[in-house]
Amino acid sequence: MNQSGRNINPHISVDCVIFGFSTNQLKVLLIRRAFTESSGKHINDHKLPGDFITLNEDLDLAASRTLEELTGLKDIYLQQFIFLGKPDRISNPMDIEWLNATTGHKIQRVVTAAYFSLINITDTNSAFAIKNNATWIDVKQVPNLAFDHGTIICTGLAHLQLALRNEPIGFELLPEKFTIRELQTLYEVILDCTLDNRNFRKKILKSSYLVQLEEKQRGVAHKPAYYYSFDRKIYEKHKKESLGFNF
Repeated sequence: MNQSGRNINPHISVDCVIFGFSTNQLKVLLIRRAFTESSGKHINDHKLPGDFITLNEDLDLAASRTLEELTGLKDIYLQQFIFLGKPDRISNPMDIEWLNATTGHKIQRVVTAAYFSLINITDTNSAFAIKNNATWIDVKQVPNLAFDHGTIICTGLAHLQLALRNEPIGFELLPEKFTIRELQTLYEVILDCTLDNRNFRKKILKSSYLVQLEEKQRGVAHKPAYYYSFDRKIYEKHKKESLGFNF
C-alpha cells in the first residue's frame, strides 16, 4: 500500500505475526511484496503485515487497525511480544528503497513493536486478504522474508508456545465446537511434540471452562466423538485458579 501523504511517524511501526490453524498446520499470514528497483530489478517476496503508526495513534490501536484491514475482524487476540530497535536493522538497500517509495519519506531507522495474533481462519473475510495480496503459509515452509521478519516470526512462535502452556489461548484458533482429538492435535502442532492421549484428555477435562456438548461427530469411520466448546465467561471467573497446561 502506498502511504505517501499519510500523516505517519516514519520511524515507529508495528508488525503483526498473525497465526491461524488449518488442515492440521499452524499457518502465518504473509503479504506479497512486488516492486521494481531503480536498477530495473523486479522484486517479488513476502513480508509480515505491518504499518507505520500515525502521529496520534497508540501502538495497540495501530496493530488492531492493521489486523482489521487484513482480516475484516475486530476484537481478536493480540499480544505485544518484542520491540526491535537496532540502528542497523533496516540496512538492506532494497528494503530502504521500498520503504522510501511506499511512504514518501526518506527512512534511515525504524523502531518496531511486534505483536502476535490468533484467529480462526474460517472467520476471516477472504476479500480483505485478496485486496492486500495476503496469503496463509505453513510456519514450517515460510520463505525468506523482507527485513528481519523471519526472525520476528521465530520469536513470535516461541512466545506463542510459552503462552499456550500458561493460558488456554489455543481456543482462539479453533471453531466454536471441536473434539478433544482436534484440540490435542492443535497443541501438538504448535508445541512441535507428541502428547500422551490419556494424559492430555485427563488434564484438559479437569478444566471447568471446557464444556461438553450433546452433539457428536457425524459421518466418521471411527466411533463418533463428542464436541466441546470453550466457555470464556467461566474461564475469566476462575482465571486465577488456572495453573496452565504443562503436559
